[in-house]
Amino acid sequence: MTTNWHRNVFEGNSARFAVVSTIVVLIGGVIEILPMYADASEAPRTLPYTPLEQAGRDIYVREGCYTCHSQMVRPLEDEALRYGEYSRAWEYAWDRPFQLGSRRIGPDLMRVGGKYPDAWHWNHLQDPRSTSPGSVMPTYGWLLADEYDPADVTASVVALATLGHPYADTTEAGVTRLLDEQSAGIVTRLAGAQISANPRSEAVAVIAYLQRLGADGKAQITEETP
Repeated sequence: MTTNWHRNVFEGNSARFAVVSTIVVLIGGVIEILPMYADASEAPRTLPYTPLEQAGRDIYVREGCYTCHSQMVRPLEDEALRYGEYSRAWEYAWDRPFQLGSRRIGPDLMRVGGKYPDAWHWNHLQDPRSTSPGSVMPTYGWLLADEYDPADVTASVVALATLGHPYADTTEAGVTRLLDEQSAGIVTRLAGAQISANPRSEAVAVIAYLQRLGADGKAQITEETP
């Protein structure tokens, strides 16, 4: 009797079934979306990427790194043991677009920030097998030689500022100054490992981005853990 009623009322009337299905989906969507705006704990807790980190992120996206590396540690014990603290929603506040990823040919990179020294990343980009024996990752040697353009980075910063990212200075002169200041630190650390790097090298920008990934979130989570 119940089955016949359902077939007659819903399955037998496509228009009514479509309307009811739409209402149910909308209710479910509201239930999932509203908490993100109502819960203050999910508000941005970190600053946006610096210009150099954003430059590295743009290169990361351009090279399709997200197709092999995810940036989402799931709340499972084995994931936490391998990659670190599980990801929190607020950690993606400044990601446009997000880099959650859909599969892992390589390891998850959500907590890679601070895990290895800058020289490790430089060598890994040049020859992944030199740092990770058996790795199937291709070499990215051109990143060590190619330079990023400060004008392109400025354009990214300006675009993100229009979306609400709190950048204090979006002029090319200001962005270039910040690029040079942060890259100088990376170049100095690389020099300590007998590596000579061009401050404008795309690899330097990628290293800046990788060293930021998950670092702020990990620090805050550690402080909040009793």
